[in-house]
Amino acid sequence: MTAAPQTVLVVDDTPENLDLMKAILAPHYKVKVAISGEAALKLLAASAPDIILLDVMMPGLDGYEVCRRIKADPARRHVPVVLVTAIAEAMDDGKGFAAGACDYITKPVSGPVVLTRVRTHLAYRGLLADVATAVELLSVGDTATAADTLAAAIEGALP
Repeated sequence: MTAAPQTVLVVDDTPENLDLMKAILAPHYKVKVAISGEAALKLLAASAPDIILLDVMMPGLDGYEVCRRIKADPARRHVPVVLVTAIAEAMDDGKGFAAGACDYITKPVSGPVVLTRVRTHLAYRGLLADVATAVELLSVGDTATAADTLAAAIEGALP
């Protein structure tokens, strides 16, 4: 039995950008799309994706505000948010990181860059979950299982 594919939520107000991201990501991940920040927050209220690719410049709620709201939600704050931004905007990446984003991708996007960033942040998220599990096991005195969990996490993280 194979595991269900991980889910990527792509948020962009330009349908062509959504189509491009779907073409890049769909062979590897389940892709959900939202055409606005408001639509993204509604989708997130129903279920959390594994990662979010979020356009910065959108009418209504911009990407920074959407990111802040996601990170303020205890049920969603663990989801990595990668901002997708024009090169000029990338110079102000401090604002995105302050909002809670873990990374950014510049437009026009490159398929290999998008896939590498998504894969990297999903792997990092998985590693953090494994470490959290090991810490929990250690707190109840199950050192053998904790050691096995950490060893598997480290082995899985190595290239």
